[in-house]
Amino acid sequence: MKDSVIIVSGGLDSITLLYDKKDTIALALSFDYGQNHSQNELPFAKYHCERLGIPHLVIPLQFIHQYFKSSLIEGADKIPDGHYEEDNMKSTVVPFRNGIMLSIAVGIAENHGLNRIYIANHGGDHTIYPDCTPEFISAMDGASSNGTFNNTRIEAAYTNITKADIVRRGMELGIDYAQTWSCYKGGTRHCGTCGTCVERREAFEKAGVEDPTVYEV
Repeated sequence: MKDSVIIVSGGLDSITLLYDKKDTIALALSFDYGQNHSQNELPFAKYHCERLGIPHLVIPLQFIHQYFKSSLIEGADKIPDGHYEEDNMKSTVVPFRNGIMLSIAVGIAENHGLNRIYIANHGGDHTIYPDCTPEFISAMDGASSNGTFNNTRIEAAYTNITKADIVRRGMELGIDYAQTWSCYKGGTRHCGTCGTCVERREAFEKAGVEDPTVYEV
């Protein structure tokens, strides 16, 4: 039964979830908030949705770029290199980004008579992103359920697994990960040195799977 909405960025995690839950997804949402890599990741979201025959909407959120501060929306030269565990990666936080996107997704879901939202947070997401934690998702799920007539629920299906586990699942689903984007700098290739590139490399290594990504470094 197609009763759900998915937030899909075009990245490794959300594309895996898209294929994993394709039989239940009625609508996919992507968000353009002026992120450095929007021109890289959003076409992949569109590509995979079209491949699966899932309707896809891109919601513009220009106010984030206008009023919020984050290196993720300030250009490639503002993105720090290094692992996510390093303190400098906090600059990539977009304040309450997932809260904003989930709120919109819940409203759209209720408007379409759908009662479930999928988001691809996973067990490896770092504490520098407070809106990726299980506690945050639980709180948003409660607000969504209590704030909609059809008790729309929010589900982070990968909460208890790692990014390497997601890669393994993607291999089972036959996903071509060359058709996904992670790098926050938004160049013509993955930079290979920013936090999300480092995490992507590690995921393939730990999964024991060949990484199809072309990196600058």
